[in-house]
Amino acid sequence: MRQPIGLPFRLDLAPPLLVVRFDEPVDTVGWSILAPGFGSTREIVWLEVHDRDLPIDIDPVVFLRERLAAEALGGAAAFMTSRDIRRHHIAQSVIGGAGATCVATVGLSNAERVGRRRRSQAHAFGTINTLIHSSRPLSKGAFIEAVSIATQARTAAVMESCDRRDTAPATGTGTDCIIVAAPKGDRPESCVGLHTDLGEAIGAAVYDATSAGATEWRAESILPEGTE
Repeated sequence: MRQPIGLPFRLDLAPPLLVVRFDEPVDTVGWSILAPGFGSTREIVWLEVHDRDLPIDIDPVVFLRERLAAEALGGAAAFMTSRDIRRHHIAQSVIGGAGATCVATVGLSNAERVGRRRRSQAHAFGTINTLIHSSRPLSKGAFIEAVSIATQARTAAVMESCDRRDTAPATGTGTDCIIVAAPKGDRPESCVGLHTDLGEAIGAAVYDATSAGATEWRAESILPEGTE
């Protein structure tokens, strides 16, 4: 795989795995199947799965842990997606010297609107898995703020990708996951609000990657029962 220029990590694509590898451990926060909350890792992984991989009697947590262990990735933070892993999108933004890099996979077959659950889609598969890397260390408070900004950017991109005839456009999917990663350091940023350079960079990178993914997904006209 040809590496994009200027990434703060190495990106290895070997379906069904997409692996982000950092030279040094990074601090993380987010929610994902394994080790949600605050953590530290050198790898963040997407695993592409299909219906046959996860029959009703399989525990997805055990399944993912075993698959990662088999690939010597037992310490990785991880996502699972039924989206074609080759359809990942990368976006970067630099504002005033503060940089952010986003890697996202976007599937919308179980799209939801916040506060208005579509129960008819309870068994559909689809998710938006988002990694956002900050070029600067973050305090715990700044990490939480960065998650908020990434969520806003993802939601804006999804809503703007919806059919204009939708009276209540989707805001995400029922299984979205976000991980924010940042280098370790003694002088972390105390805040990354929308008025800051880093907050703007995070929002721009997440918006661009999600928008590109949503546009591609819709162009493919994937049916809800298919692989997305």
